Amino acid sequence: MKRRVKTKRKNKYKKKIIFICTMLFIGLFLSYKKISSSDIKIKNNKFINLLIDNTININNKHVLKELLNETKDKINPINTIKQDYSKYLVQEEIKENNTKPIIYIYNTHQSEEYLPSDYIEFSINPTVVMNDYILKDIFEKKGLETIVEDKSISDILKEHNWKYSNSYQASRILLETAKKDYPTLKYYIDVHRDSLPKDKTTVEFNNKSYAKILFIVGLENKNYQANLTFTEQIHQKIEEHYPNLSKGIYKKSGIGVNGIYNQDFSPYTILIEIGGYENTTVEVLNSTLAFAECFMEAINETNN
Repeated sequence: MKRRVKTKRKNKYKKKIIFICTMLFIGLFLSYKKISSSDIKIKNNKFINLLIDNTININNKHVLKELLNETKDKINPINTIKQDYSKYLVQEEIKENNTKPIIYIYNTHQSEEYLPSDYIEFSINPTVVMNDYILKDIFEKKGLETIVEDKSISDILKEHNWKYSNSYQASRILLETAKKDYPTLKYYIDVHRDSLPKDKTTVEFNNKSYAKILFIVGLENKNYQANLTFTEQIHQKIEEHYPNLSKGIYKKSGIGVNGIYNQDFSPYTILIEIGGYENTTVEVLNSTLAFAECFMEAINETNN
């Protein structure tokens, strides 16, 4: 009899624990859903300064929301970087913007991310897209009008029922549309991120940490030599100013690779990987500035 009572109590106790655990799980799940639904969905172009400004430290979600509402559509992508980035630029007089764009920046793999930022809980996380707006800011300060592609590769893949492996077909559509809309476009930069760990994607130079750069040239189009020549020009500039920052030019062809990367589109189509998934926004910023300097030197020589 005593044993039966004890068993009943034990079973009752177990049920109680299961009930409490279930309610706790439901509570956590509902809280997560609520937080997720209220997260701030932010494009990197508008709030890139929050990602790369190490001095900002906001722990209160409501404060961050207020800040974002106040600054929305007013933020210059890199106006809060706590460093003088002008020293990275080619030393020449700043010209007025051209009336028509000549540089087009896009990301075939838009979702490639860097090391999570301090703002990941607010759905603010750095991706390769942030590089586009840093480059645009620098180029336009030098009078080189630039277009950054903001259409979604993912949407195009879904629309055509394509897989991720068809991403270059999707970005080709964007390239052709951009050229049709802006016939003056001449230079095309496809920005990516490497998939190697940090010890393979980071270098120290002048007491600063940089995310290594890698160029890719596809050999499976008949005009690949023009792209290779232009890419070599940029690589040599980087070697001259920032030794060991560039890992060189990876020439790709054969079974299992794309081999073209849309570089048949123009003799000035660059595919660049800046850093890897473990690089910080500051490391990526340093390298993007370095690339911008060397890219501008290369196109100045090309134009001359």
